[in-house]
Amino acid sequence: MPAPAISTHGLSKTYTTAFGKSTVHALRPLDLTIDEGEIFGLLGPNGAGKTTLVKLLLGIVHPTEGSAELFGKTIRSPEARRSVGFLAENHRFPEFLTGRQTLDLYARMSGTAENDRVTRSEELLERVRISDAADRRVKTYSKGMMQRLGIAQALMSNPKLVLLDEPTDGVDPVGRREIRDLLLELHSDGVTLFLNSHLLSEIERVCTRVAILKEGRLVREGTVEELTTEDRVWRLRCTAIPDHALNANINFVAGSLSGDLREYRLDATDRAALNASLDRLRAAGVEIESVEPLRQSLEDLFIDVVEDAST
Repeated sequence: MPAPAISTHGLSKTYTTAFGKSTVHALRPLDLTIDEGEIFGLLGPNGAGKTTLVKLLLGIVHPTEGSAELFGKTIRSPEARRSVGFLAENHRFPEFLTGRQTLDLYARMSGTAENDRVTRSEELLERVRISDAADRRVKTYSKGMMQRLGIAQALMSNPKLVLLDEPTDGVDPVGRREIRDLLLELHSDGVTLFLNSHLLSEIERVCTRVAILKEGRLVREGTVEELTTEDRVWRLRCTAIPDHALNANINFVAGSLSGDLREYRLDATDRAALNASLDRLRAAGVEIESVEPLRQSLEDLFIDVVEDAST
């Protein structure tokens, strides 16, 4: 069985001010496993520990306690990072370089073979859709173009794991969709993606699993569906339910969805109770259009978690 792309074991980071007057727990003991091939989204408010975790994984800072591995290799070893690409938030490239020269520079630093650099650069410039601007200096690039170049840079060494911090920041809606499609292509190629983003709608669309950090602690983890589905609650679209068929488990939500369709909220303790309720409605002459689990948006879940004083 292959080793996970990322695994942490009690990983934590504490900062102490001069003379030990105060302590900041940037990341509290974290146990987390991200399997190879996942698109994993890390969420949390500012100061939650997201950037600290990325810095620990990349060896930029060292843990106070605990350990972590990338593809089974300890993060203390430079060898662990040879298969990793990284795009930092608010990244900067030398303004006097062109886009093509920037990719060549990062390819050299990553150890990409000379005869592969040109081919790989051309492929990535085309893939992120800035090939027309490849020979312009990056100081003339828009924010969206800089993000695209940053993603190309992160992919230059053909990594197995890519860490992207706010990859769609400053990108227009069309560009966000193109980047989202690129991430899904990489996922289909078997690349593991680790995303930090405040654009929760983007995370909701692409991630196979997410985690939420709050004040350095992991407070939620699971698939988007697991985290956003309300337990035992269903959205029912059907024709109007007669008064005699209504009960405490069915609540009217909205009318005139399409023609004679209405929307109801249906509570059922289990699958058997759900089907029993539907059978009663059919017997009352109700025509059912659809039944689906009621879900809140990932944004609503995030706000609830962040504002919950008990977490």
